[in-house]
Amino acid sequence: MSEQTLDIAVADLRPALEALLMVADQPLDVATLASAAGHPVGEVTATLTALADEYTEQGRGFELRNVAGGWRFYTREEYAAVVEGFVLEGQQARLTQAALETLAVVAYKQPVSRARVSAIRGVNVDGVMRTLLTRGLVEEAGQDESSGANLYRTTGYFLERIGVTSLDELPELAPYLPELGDMADELESLAPAAEDGSGVEAPAVEDGA
Repeated sequence: MSEQTLDIAVADLRPALEALLMVADQPLDVATLASAAGHPVGEVTATLTALADEYTEQGRGFELRNVAGGWRFYTREEYAAVVEGFVLEGQQARLTQAALETLAVVAYKQPVSRARVSAIRGVNVDGVMRTLLTRGLVEEAGQDESSGANLYRTTGYFLERIGVTSLDELPELAPYLPELGDMADELESLAPAAEDGSGVEAPAVEDGA
């Protein structure tokens, strides 16, 4: 990519890169970051390296890594126990109606991209998807060959929570999705059986979500 970007930088480089990386859900390559921030590629590369070294020297709880050609924030390995405890505790919290509907779309359309889920629901689902990923209910499942978008699928933990052993045991639905509320109800309807048979409590719906 050419070193030429914008004549006028969009923002100060260091905080701009931190802001971009903070909202990234996948590693971002230098060209993408340079284009978004409006700075030359070489300057962006040097700044990313400096930031990574700075975080390490300061002993932050996170680090900036260059993985598979892209940069992204990661929690430090030494704090894995703290993060794990927080995530596991969060898994016991109730899922909102929005989260249940998004989970239903992933369950019946997997593997599916965020864009596809958003199109089906008619709203942006980035925040909800991050919640489902954090709680271990969905996971990445490769990339779409045509668009390169990340694909997502449900996890074994999802099956455990609703009390089934495979996706084949999910309620039969028409090829074209029914009302999303009905889909969420279908998933929740499996919860009592799971509670009776294994003591696993299904996510509850929060009003007003």
